[in-house]
Order: sequence, then structure tokens, then C-alpha cells
Amino acid sequence: MSVPEALTALEKILGDRLSRSKSDLDLHGRNETYFPYAPPDAVAYPLTTREVAQMAQICSAHGCPLTGWGAGTSLEGHALAIRGGISVDFSRMNRVLEVNPQDMDCVVQPGLTREELNRELRATGLFFPVDPGANASLGGMASTRASGTTAVRYGTMRDNVLGLEVVLADGRVIRTGTRARKSAAGYDLTGLFVGAEGTLGLITELTLKLRGQPEAVSAAVCAFDEIGPAVETVIETIQMGIPMARIEFVDAATAAAVNAYAGASFPELPHLMVEFHGSEAGVAEQAETFGAIVADHGGKGFDWSSRPEERSALWTIRHNAYYACLASRKGATAMVTDLCVPISRLAEAVEETRADIAAATIPGPILGHVGDGNFHAILLVEPDNAAELEEAKRLSHRMVERALRMGGTATGEHGIGMGKLDYMQDEHGDAWDVMGQIKRALDPGGVMNPGKMVRGA
Repeated sequence: MSVPEALTALEKILGDRLSRSKSDLDLHGRNETYFPYAPPDAVAYPLTTREVAQMAQICSAHGCPLTGWGAGTSLEGHALAIRGGISVDFSRMNRVLEVNPQDMDCVVQPGLTREELNRELRATGLFFPVDPGANASLGGMASTRASGTTAVRYGTMRDNVLGLEVVLADGRVIRTGTRARKSAAGYDLTGLFVGAEGTLGLITELTLKLRGQPEAVSAAVCAFDEIGPAVETVIETIQMGIPMARIEFVDAATAAAVNAYAGASFPELPHLMVEFHGSEAGVAEQAETFGAIVADHGGKGFDWSSRPEERSALWTIRHNAYYACLASRKGATAMVTDLCVPISRLAEAVEETRADIAAATIPGPILGHVGDGNFHAILLVEPDNAAELEEAKRLSHRMVERALRMGGTATGEHGIGMGKLDYMQDEHGDAWDVMGQIKRALDPGGVMNPGKMVRGA
């Protein structure tokens, strides 16, 4: 491996857009959770697909790692250049290239964030629905197969990406998929790269599905005395086929953290937050039915609102819940789980997880997108406290084992990165070896985000 030679060649292409400044290296060496500082050797700011392709050719020739960087909001260390090399920051490739209102799709560059896209779409009557909470880049969201609060109705990134432009390790530029809504032509390469975490190539363009902005939107929050009835309410709502746009759960510890962080006034109890999209009549009917289910399960404080500012305030509180949990333990960092289980096992999984955390010495608020069986525990630890980090890992391990035993997955949306690598064999068996074979076929030199996703990469 010859990183210095690669940097010399890259400077001829990028000029001052190849940065080795301490501030840039520091920014791209840090992450949102507990993983240690891991700065790259340099940060590149490409402007075009051609530049990314040239970078890939040079780095492959010199064995220099390339690690994609979007908004830096991933939670499993995906964007850390743990073997040095180049952090490829796509923030300057952030344009909307094309919007096709009649076909309800658009073409964007990877550095564009979901909030920026939706601002651009306001006048069209369309929106992009995938909402992971953070204002993540769309390239990063595709790379981690992100989902979030609206997945129960609109699906995940897997369901909303029609096609991609990808630069492979050898510099080839390929296009996957088309603007057609279905195809039976060949392997599903779009599906292969969505969720590959930049280990197979770098996404330089995305074609995305858009949705119509609903005529009516209503949101509500309600409290429960215990976790079990709240989760059972979710399960019954889903089984009755009520078309929720969002249904979120926060436990008592999260409610208390949000109150302190955002000046909210939630009772310190488990809560559900729900939102419905549709016609005025449809939303009203769904609200009435959901209210009856809540009452049957002992919910209280059932409070509806269709006013945009109140709905926005509610979801801003939910989106900031992670930071509220961090602030609840001064100076803490976090190990963030994101298990997903079949909906019929959700109540059991949440209750057992809560019991594990209650018996531990570290706090772990629980929240999640329970409408699709996905929930998180925010395991709060002191930085550099090895004993607490070890306890967090033990708790996380028990949670993953439980999820796999129940027919679920180690990660519903955050991805593998470095944090969940050890569970790939248990979840996938021999299929993990197949993933490694695909990696070696497309990236024989192992330069694309090494140390992530596959064995020995």
C-alpha cells in the first residue's frame, strides 16, 4: 500500500479539494457513538462522477483505501477510515438533477440531504418519505439501507430507490435499475448496492421514488402505565390493517430525558406517538379506530392535532430523542442497538430488554419505530470507561441473541459497520461467505471501505 503516492496523484486532479488540514481530518475521524477516533490520511471533496472514477483508479493502483462520507450521522462507524486512506466527502455533490412530477421520481446527487430534497419538492406536491430522524445524506441513507419513522407506511430505502450510478473500485461507472417501477431484466444490482455500506463501490447518483403530499395529516401522543400495553396497542393496530404513517414508542426514561432536554411536559411513562396520512375523512376514521384501541389497552392522555406547527414540534422532539438521552447523562457517549423482530414477538423482546437494562449498572432508554418491529436501546456509558463499555456490549449481545432467536435481525436500519460485524455469521451462516465472494469479485484489492461488512475485508 502506498498512500503517499496516491495522495500525490490525487492532488493533480483535485488541487485544494484534497485536504490534509487538521480540522478536516478531525471532523472525518469522529462519529456519533462510542467508536474511537480514526482520522483518514486526507479528505477529498469531489464535484463530479468523473473525479470519483479517477480517484478509484488511482487508489486501486496504489492500494489506498477509499471510505465514503455523507453527513457523518451513521451510528455503527460506517464512515470511519479505520485503515487510513481517503475519506470521500460528497457534500459538494449535492444537487437535484431532475424532478419528474408525472412519474413521481427524481434524480439526485449523493451529498444532498433528505431535508434539502423535500424543500426543493415543496412546490411540486410531492415529497420523499424516508425519515431516519437525522438530516442524513441520501447517498449515505442508500448505503446503509436506512429507514426510520415512516417506514411502516412508505418502506425503507430499499423500497424507494429505483436506480443508482456507482463507481466501482477499478474506476468503472455503472448504472443499476431504470426509472420504470418494475423490471425482470437480470440481477437486482440496485438492491445489491443499497445497504452495501460503500464496500462495493461509491454511489454518485440516485433515482428515487417520490410520493404525493397527503391531503390531511394528523398526529397524536398517548401514555401508558406499562411498556407491555403500549406495544400490544401497536401490534393490534397493525393486525387490524390501520394504515399508519408513523407509530413510535418511547419508554419512561426517554420521556424524562426529552422533558429535560426540550422543555416538554410528557408524563414520565411509556408513550406512543402516531401519525396518519390521507383524506380528511380517512384520517378522522383512522384516528377514531386507533383511539378505541388505545382505550382498550389502558392508554391515557390521548391528544390529537392536525395543526402543522404542533405536529412539527412533536416530531422534532422525537427526532431529538437520541440527543436528549445523551444529555441525560452528562458527558456520556452511547452504544445504540437497533434490533428488529417479527411483530408478534415485539412485546416480548421489549419487555425482556427492559428487564436486562433494569438489572444493569448503566442506563439504557428504549425507543423505536415499533410499527415495523424495530426498537433501540441507547446504552449510555462514560467515555474511556472500559468496564461500562464492556457491560454495554454484554447487554447488546444479549439483545442481538434474543432478536435472532425470535427470527429477527441484529440491525433493522443502522447497518453493520464495525459494531455488528461479529453477528454476521450467526445471522447469515454460509451466506456471509457469499457476500465476501461478491466483495472480492468487485473489489479484489479491498480498497472500498475496508474493515466493514464482510469477513477479513
